[in-house]
Amino acid sequence: MKKYLFLFLILFNYSYADDKILYIDINFLLKESDSGKYINNELQKINNKNIAEFKKIEESIKSEETKILKQKNILKEEDYNKKINDLREKYQSYQKLKNKKTNELKKVRNEAGNKVLKIINDILEKYSADNNVSLIINKQNIIIGKSELDITKDVLILLNEKIKKVELKYE
Repeated sequence: MKKYLFLFLILFNYSYADDKILYIDINFLLKESDSGKYINNELQKINNKNIAEFKKIEESIKSEETKILKQKNILKEEDYNKKINDLREKYQSYQKLKNKKTNELKKVRNEAGNKVLKIINDILEKYSADNNVSLIINKQNIIIGKSELDITKDVLILLNEKIKKVELKYE
C-alpha cells in the first residue's frame, strides 16, 4: 500500500508540472525483442540438451537398480550392500550434476538478461534526454495510465536496432 501511495504522490506532484512521465514494460522487451527471443531460444536448446542427458543417466540408474534387485537373492549380503551403496553414490553424483547444470543455466540466463537490461537502460537514458522526459516508470508499478504514455514499442524498435543477439557463455 505504501508503494502505491508513494507512486500516487510522485505522479500527483508531477501532474502539475511540465515534466513528462512515461512508462515502459520491461518484461515485454525482454521477451519480445530480437535479443530476448534469441536468448530464450538458446536457453531452451541448452535446457533440452540437459534434460536429454538427465534422462539417460536416470535410465541407467534405474536399469542398474533393477539388475541389482534381481540379484538380491543370489548375491551375498556384503556384495549386495556394496552394489546398493555404489548405486546411491551414482544417484548422489547425478543429483549434484543436475543441480550444477541448473545453477549454471540460471547464471547464464541472469547474465544475458543483465546485458540486455544495461542496453535498455542506456537507450532509456538517451530517450529521456532527447525527449525531455523527467520520469520513466516500469509498467508493473502502474495501475492505470494513458496508452500514449507507454513507450515500450518505441524502445523495442531502438533495442532491436542496437542488438540482435547476446552471446551466452555456457559450459
